[in-house]
Amino acid sequence: MAKTPGKKASKKGLILLKAASMFRQRGFSATSMRDLAEEVGIEAASLYNHIRSKQEILEAICFEMANLFNEHMDQVESSSANTIAKIERIIRFHIQQIIDNYEQVFVADREWRHLEEPYLSNFQTQRRTYRKRFAALFEQGIEKKEIRYIDAPTAVLILLHAIGGIESWHRSRKKINARELEENMLTILIDGLRKND
Repeated sequence: MAKTPGKKASKKGLILLKAASMFRQRGFSATSMRDLAEEVGIEAASLYNHIRSKQEILEAICFEMANLFNEHMDQVESSSANTIAKIERIIRFHIQQIIDNYEQVFVADREWRHLEEPYLSNFQTQRRTYRKRFAALFEQGIEKKEIRYIDAPTAVLILLHAIGGIESWHRSRKKINARELEENMLTILIDGLRKND
């Protein structure tokens, strides 16, 4: 049974959420611990009772997101679905995370460069490995003649950049709902992969 998080854990969770929001808006470098303490509503000295440094915050955000995406990839790879269905599951997951956890995903995707060693190298390796695993699904689909021939790494790059563009949806005043956004993205991204007999 999972432990019920205590006050310190919930306060740390709040700090991470506020930090992700500030890192997205201002950038990691321009956000100070004092600014963060003010946003959370505590004294700067009290902030260090919950978190050691700004670096620790960035590490927590980046690796929490990396673990989330890697765990999902594990589930997809081990499923018995066909290649198109697997790719669709991954795309849907990316879209849903950008919709539901926008600021954390944004920080992990844009601000990771501010990580310090050894975390920087570790995170870079995880990013490369994730993309290779994604590309391997395309290669399997091509081999099985389930999807048309395309360069797999290029396909992954295009898909991830297209999905990353959803950030503009968050800023739009006249936007379709999240469900419509997801379905429209899937129609655009998946239909071009299908191999026509």
